[in-house]
Amino acid sequence: MKILLVAATRVEISILIENFNLPDGDFIQSENFDLLITGVGMTATAFALGQKLSDKYGLVLNLGIAGSFNKKIPLGTLLNINSDEFSELGAEDDAEFLTIEELGFGKGAYNVVNNLLDDRFENIKKVKGITVNMVHGKKSSIDQIVKRLNPTTESMEGAAVLYCCEQLAIPCLQMRSISNYVEPRNKENWNIGLAIANLNKWAIDFLTNGQLSSFRL
Repeated sequence: MKILLVAATRVEISILIENFNLPDGDFIQSENFDLLITGVGMTATAFALGQKLSDKYGLVLNLGIAGSFNKKIPLGTLLNINSDEFSELGAEDDAEFLTIEELGFGKGAYNVVNNLLDDRFENIKKVKGITVNMVHGKKSSIDQIVKRLNPTTESMEGAAVLYCCEQLAIPCLQMRSISNYVEPRNKENWNIGLAIANLNKWAIDFLTNGQLSSFRL
């Protein structure tokens, strides 16, 4: 079975694309894996996966960069996001937030599900992420989300990938490299280049060195 790589932008996996000499396009098929570039955001991600995701894939690997709420995690660190949540999916009740679960309309939190057994995953720190439409850049909203959910990372796509994989019972993995801290917006403090380099180095190794042997079959 094939692996489906999922990324929001080509830039985030540009080194991988060059390494495997992949052509232009948003959906690229190769012998051992396919690559889907979804576009930024949960809506674009869900739509793209709705077009291409099927049970012919043995694993969906979501690759990208992310912001970290924890400033003790060095920029460029690779993390295994093993749970993710649509943090804005719900309703305001004056000063309180009601989740979609509390409203009785479904669920907003998802877990990574796979049977991978490999030090390349087990030795990477597992953390909780949130998926947002608007990345946090104001102290008051940052404090509120940390108090409510205490996430380690935020992205704009992760939970959408996990949602789609759960719907079709397809194993998944979300690997993200930290490009910035979640703080009042200051691009001078970002290190996107380092995050992309570390993410791609790991992904190339994963795809090159017997990834399917990591399944417990």
